Amino acid sequence: MNRINKLFQEKKNNILSIYYTAGYPVLNDTVRIAEELQRSGADMLEIGFPYSDPVADGPVIQASSKLALDNGMELSLLFDQLKELRKTVDIPVLLMGYVNPMLQFGVENFCKACAEVGVDGCIVPDLPMAEYESLYSETFQRYGISNIFLVTPQTSAERIQKIDGLTNGFIYLVSSSATTGKNLQLSQNTEDYFARIAALGLKNPIIIGFGINSKETFQKACQYANGAIVGSAFVNAIAEASDGASIKAFMETIRP
Repeated sequence: MNRINKLFQEKKNNILSIYYTAGYPVLNDTVRIAEELQRSGADMLEIGFPYSDPVADGPVIQASSKLALDNGMELSLLFDQLKELRKTVDIPVLLMGYVNPMLQFGVENFCKACAEVGVDGCIVPDLPMAEYESLYSETFQRYGISNIFLVTPQTSAERIQKIDGLTNGFIYLVSSSATTGKNLQLSQNTEDYFARIAALGLKNPIIIGFGINSKETFQKACQYANGAIVGSAFVNAIAEASDGASIKAFMETIRP
């Protein structure tokens, strides 16, 4: 059982996952930030590997990716940094990014490197489900890497059921059709969308992302799912300072 499954087995609600960009704001702070987030109460981490042409990221994460790339971050360097990760970090860790850098690195090389450094899964929003299933699922499974799929308000019930069957970990429920960084707004349409997902009786846990930036929005999301992901708000918070005290202070604005 990998760390993701173990987490959801042991904790059913109020799971807090934090996203941040590798190599931002300082190139070599990737593991140190992970350590501080675990110390401050994060349940799970999503480390972004930057890409020059993001399709789902809002301005905050786009800016962090540009700075990380300017700093010299790339996948080979990230895996080198993560070699020491499991000496100090016990919680689940996923990598999140776009398919192009993964293909350039080589999918088998990517999965093998993830397994070697203790990464538990990945989130690749623009990796087509059919392509994953036909070309890459065996490789991911062989190395024990969970591939996390995204569900949006436009995703059909048939596709969601297919995703549920392919998933080993959790389903990433995108709160709206906007890019990252928009505040979660619980309109009637949003509540209907969340209720529609709940009615499907999916076997995998659900984590809500996009727009979670406060205790209020975290608690709202947790009413409809097993937990939520904070991304842009944290990336923005560490723009000026990513020391332990600053990270702890930010986490206190999210945790109930």
